[in-house]
Order: sequence, then structure tokens, then C-alpha cells
Amino acid sequence: MAPLVLYYVRHGETDWNAERRLQGQHDIPLNALGRTQAAQSGEILLDLFARDKRIAADLDYVASPLGRARATMELMRGKLGLVPGEYRTDARLLEMSFGRWEGFTYAELEVHEADALAARERDKWGFVIPGGESYEQLAQRVGGWYQTIVRDTVVAAHGGVARALMVHLGIESAERASFGDIGQGVVYVFTGGSVARYG
Repeated sequence: MAPLVLYYVRHGETDWNAERRLQGQHDIPLNALGRTQAAQSGEILLDLFARDKRIAADLDYVASPLGRARATMELMRGKLGLVPGEYRTDARLLEMSFGRWEGFTYAELEVHEADALAARERDKWGFVIPGGESYEQLAQRVGGWYQTIVRDTVVAAHGGVARALMVHLGIESAERASFGDIGQGVVYVFTGGSVARYG
């Protein structure tokens, strides 16, 4: 049996992304650039499906329940000629919880949470954020979701979820994944034990 293929899209930009604030599970909407990035991701998917001779309606579609991921999915589905709202959500695709750090920039946290930030830098994957979770815990949650996939799927979720998926699939080490950048307005194609970026 051929390996499952995931077409993975991080949600478009929000104002908190632009301000470099930790969003976590706060429900911050897409800004104008974010909506453009989501539509761009849909166009990239169109090109990839044409290249691979795929029919968009034959794939499964799932998003994080957070509004920025759902809006991204709906804009992409519109570009694909699909009914925007006909997809599933799964709470296991929620972004990592940053607990009491949500809404702050790292510069602000350096003033009030210097010791905890220093501990996190020593073990970014395993450190449990106060009131939140660790990348390790996120990877367990995302891994549980991945085990339920039965057909090729388009996913709209978050940067942390993509990092966790890379570790779960053995594509990246925990250390490298926790520092990697996950772009917006691009599509990541996961297949077998590899990932390719388009856009």
C-alpha cells in the first residue's frame, strides 16, 4: 500500500504573529495578509493536484478548531472549487498551549519569566510551559491524531503541530524541530518519511 500523503498548511498570519506574540490556543483571527496567504496556499494546492493528477474532492480535509485555521481551510477550499465549510475539525490539531505566556512576546517574558525561559532553552522539547504544555506532550496528541488517518488528507493547523508531526514521523529530531521555522502561505507535503515545501 502506498504511504499516506498529507498536504499540510499552517494558518495565515494574524496580528499576533506580526507582533511576535505567543498565540497558543488564543483564538486570534487572520489579518489581511493572512487571508492572502491562505488563498495562496489554495492556489499552490491546485497546482500540486494538477501535477499529481488528483481530484480535490477525493481527499479528506481536516482543520484545527481555532478560527485562524478554519478560515485558512475555508479560503483554500474556495480556491479548490469545493464548498468552503464541508470539512472536519479535530481538537488534537490545536496549537500547543502556551499557558500563562499566551499574549506575550519573548521580550516581555524575558522581564517577567527569565528563569522559566532559561529552563526552556535548555530543553525546549520537554519543558512544560507554566499552565500550558510541552512540545513532547503536543507530539503525543498529534501522534494520536495521525494514527486515525485513513486516506490522503489536506490539513490546516499550526506551526507547533507541524513540528510535532515532523518528530512523530521521524523526519526531524526533537531538538531541530523545536527551533525550525514553519512558513505561512506555503504547503508542506508529508509522504513516507519525508517532507517537501512548496511556495
